[in-house]
Amino acid sequence: MSKTFKHKSDSEVVISELMSPSHSNFSGKIHGGYILSMMDSVAFACASKHSGYYCVTASVNTVDFLAPIEVGELVSMRSMINYVGTSSMVVGIRVEAENIQTGKVKHCNSSYFTMVAKNDQGKNVEVPGLILESAEDVRRFLRSIERMTVKIQRSIKYSQDSFDLDQHRAELEGYKVQVEI
Repeated sequence: MSKTFKHKSDSEVVISELMSPSHSNFSGKIHGGYILSMMDSVAFACASKHSGYYCVTASVNTVDFLAPIEVGELVSMRSMINYVGTSSMVVGIRVEAENIQTGKVKHCNSSYFTMVAKNDQGKNVEVPGLILESAEDVRRFLRSIERMTVKIQRSIKYSQDSFDLDQHRAELEGYKVQVEI
């Protein structure tokens, strides 16, 4: 196990970009896909800074678009390491948009990217540990563990190989579905 530990501030990355019409969709709002691409870039930079290696995206936790981003707004993305495993890291990203004329800032979304560090041969490599300096750091670390645990449990419960429809029929009651099997 690595004896190296880093502070979250050692790898925190903030990027900002003014949103132009070329990034907008047909309703004049910024494409969600463009924002996701920016988020992936900032997650890569943050994870690479923490690990010292090239990093790849392993998964993206739920992305909820809370508020639309308008053309002309300044989008800022703040990323930090919330969790580290052996070769993986969970990067928390907060997206805010600022109306540069009024100064009003709105929270547009938050998400969690799981990144994996790779060496030059493409093999997973061990990443430094994380120094937790506040109750908020501990909360974020534990919340990441909880998300991973729930994901594993859901995978097991709904595995295609062991799924038994009869055991789950009752769960569908109250939903707008009709099972014709």
